[in-house]
Amino acid sequence: MLYEHVVCAFCGCVCDDIDVTVEDGRITQAKNACVLGKAWFLDHGKPTDLPAVRIDGQAASLEEGIDAAASLLARSHYPIIYGLSSTSCEAQRQAVALAEVLGGCIDCCTSVCHGPSGMAVQGVGEPTCTLGEVKNRANLVIYWGSNPAESHPRHMTRYAVTSRGMFTPNGRKDRTVVLVDVRPSPSSRAADIQLTVRPGKDFELLWALRALVQGQKVEESSLADTGVTLEQLVDLAGRMKSCRFGVLFVGQGLTQSRGKHMNLTAAFLLVRDLNRTTKFALMPMRGHGNVTGVDNVLAWQTGYPFGVNFSRGCPRFNPGEFTMVDVLRRGEADAVLSVASDPVASLPNSARRRLADVPVVAIDTHDSETTRIARVVFMAATAGIGVEGTAYRMDNVPLHLSKVLPTPYPSDEEILSRLLARVKEMKP
Repeated sequence: MLYEHVVCAFCGCVCDDIDVTVEDGRITQAKNACVLGKAWFLDHGKPTDLPAVRIDGQAASLEEGIDAAASLLARSHYPIIYGLSSTSCEAQRQAVALAEVLGGCIDCCTSVCHGPSGMAVQGVGEPTCTLGEVKNRANLVIYWGSNPAESHPRHMTRYAVTSRGMFTPNGRKDRTVVLVDVRPSPSSRAADIQLTVRPGKDFELLWALRALVQGQKVEESSLADTGVTLEQLVDLAGRMKSCRFGVLFVGQGLTQSRGKHMNLTAAFLLVRDLNRTTKFALMPMRGHGNVTGVDNVLAWQTGYPFGVNFSRGCPRFNPGEFTMVDVLRRGEADAVLSVASDPVASLPNSARRRLADVPVVAIDTHDSETTRIARVVFMAATAGIGVEGTAYRMDNVPLHLSKVLPTPYPSDEEILSRLLARVKEMKP
């Protein structure tokens, strides 16, 4: 059976033109998908004989698992819910409600990747657009601290570089592509201009660009430590001011280097300056398929995009205090609910050691390092393959996830909603 226009929920591109072929109860082909998307569809489309629920390594019924998990969470004084970037918005909403009832924290993968972007947005606003506008209008595309050829393989071909749009009918010939990074990467082959910035000097470079865009004088000596010459920067500033429609895509090279949210603040302010003379936008290159969705759901429900605390009965936001790594590292969390994530494999050692000392409940579509240490494990249907739902593309456009395969497992939304109801019964 052929399913057309299926949405791929692997990375932030959330491509919605995938044709999925299902034969004998498994996915055999994912046409139009990139190498990452094909691996995601084919791997998650394999039948599995794992039990739907395990308690201390032993198979159990769903009802027994709900009771055991709810008991662990309801007895805790400071639980934290983490992950949620690879599940549907419907499940994310249930997780927010559960965190509020528990009076604990809820955090997502944003805090360890594009959290600084969210902090910058809250501070200065976000001059952005949709990927459709990029495809149809952008004649200057800048990737800063990002390697889309490997992280988002279809980003350049479908949206930003070679795609043909209404006002870019010649595709690649109508665009200038600039890559700013600390070293050449596979994406360099698609760039017209490559600027190699020294690690940790992005903020200085962005601030100098702001000065040039505003017509101020910049001394060559002030750029000596950046790895970029004044001539190169003047040329880039001129291209940015004279373009018809420009877009700056920022990656984790900015969020995870020295400066963090101040790097992003400088980038947002640069784009704000450019909009005085032309049309310019900025967009973070989001990673997980629905990490933009969990930011939207959390912001809609609580006012904050990640690292939210409910211990005082109202949502509070303070990165570094209520975020997963910090709560674990200080030894504060006494229970963890991991949803569609693998914190044991991805978090620093200081946080990972705490995970081994507290009861962990894990909800995931496959076995992982986290499910191996969890007291209660739920196997869930994959959103976009075994269950329907909603996911947000990196440009904040919501898309419908289809169901293409039957599954013996419940959805994340069902598990979380039943956990929520059971915890409400247990907690006074």
